Amino acid sequence: MPIKPHGGVLVNRLLEGAALAAAREKAAALPRIKVDGYMAFEIDGIAKGLYSPLTGFMNEEQTRRVLDTMHLRPGVPWTFPLLLHVSQDEADRLGVGQEVAIEDDRGDIVAILRLSEKFSVDKRELAEKVYRTLDEKHPGVAYTFSHGPVYLAGDLDVLQAREIEHQEFNLTPAQTRAAFIDRGWKRIVAFQTRNPIHRAHEYLTKCALEICDGLLIHPLMGTTKSDDIPGDVRMACYKALMEKYYAPDHVMLSIMPVNMRYAGPKEAIMHAIIRKNYGCTHFIVGRDHAGVGNYYGTYDAHYIFDEFDREELDITPLFFEHAFFSKITGGMASPKTCPGGPEDHVFLSGTKVREMLQRGEMPPEEFTRPEVARVLIDWATGAK
Repeated sequence: MPIKPHGGVLVNRLLEGAALAAAREKAAALPRIKVDGYMAFEIDGIAKGLYSPLTGFMNEEQTRRVLDTMHLRPGVPWTFPLLLHVSQDEADRLGVGQEVAIEDDRGDIVAILRLSEKFSVDKRELAEKVYRTLDEKHPGVAYTFSHGPVYLAGDLDVLQAREIEHQEFNLTPAQTRAAFIDRGWKRIVAFQTRNPIHRAHEYLTKCALEICDGLLIHPLMGTTKSDDIPGDVRMACYKALMEKYYAPDHVMLSIMPVNMRYAGPKEAIMHAIIRKNYGCTHFIVGRDHAGVGNYYGTYDAHYIFDEFDREELDITPLFFEHAFFSKITGGMASPKTCPGGPEDHVFLSGTKVREMLQRGEMPPEEFTRPEVARVLIDWATGAK
């Protein structure tokens, strides 16, 4: 039996048929707000059920409960608020009880909000409780401090899904669930990634596959930092790796169109919940999951799972330590599985790898597969 969605119901707020046509006609006459790309991805996630059981943007009571207890309601964990921010001027011209048309960053009317509440939250408290820092060098904190001071709550009726690059891989939770059933997979492990998969990642995904039926390689493709590797480059790397190094009947590639918050441990919980909605039963949590800079401890994203009952999360986390190629054992390993010290490990920093790629140099095969390295060299050197 497939795993139940978070909160028990897989949400779908995408309108179709006559309801869609009527909503489009109505939206043309409604007061309108415009959102950025970040908020457009949030709307898309709510529409498709990634954020089940949410049916819209949170109100003040839900926000307070999430910030203070890390739960939407008893038995339903949730670690960061989903909030629709507007300026004070925009909020002043909207009345509670109204319907509001939402225009995205591409100029499309994508949703209608049934405005149920307007409220504010202290941004410093919001940043501290979600990101565990007030440092504006943290991208999530910077975004929080940059946006409008008022939040709009209410259910959404969504007029269109957000299409992105490699849309053929942008499967909804309903579609991945159906694909798992078609493949006969009962135990599915998800791998969260916003980077190309190097040998250490490959190792831990294959360790996880030994106890599961299938692996969902599930790269995050919402907004990310400007210096992160572009999505099209990452997709080329995933495809190259899957073509040669994974058993095709046990691996699947799909996109997760969610913003990267860089919230470390709290984001690890949300990444697990979202994968549960996609139908996964297991979730890989590695070193510094969803981290940035030095804001979080190396394994803080492991420890936070101890703060929740296993039954209420209802997805099995698989914790992995830092992996590397061991010169002693002649294969991939971790501190748990091989003797020796750092001098016996093949490990390269991200900075060193990028410098090698920019010079057109192949990183050692113990670090990355050559097919992946070639894609990255072409990108780093601007080759056509």
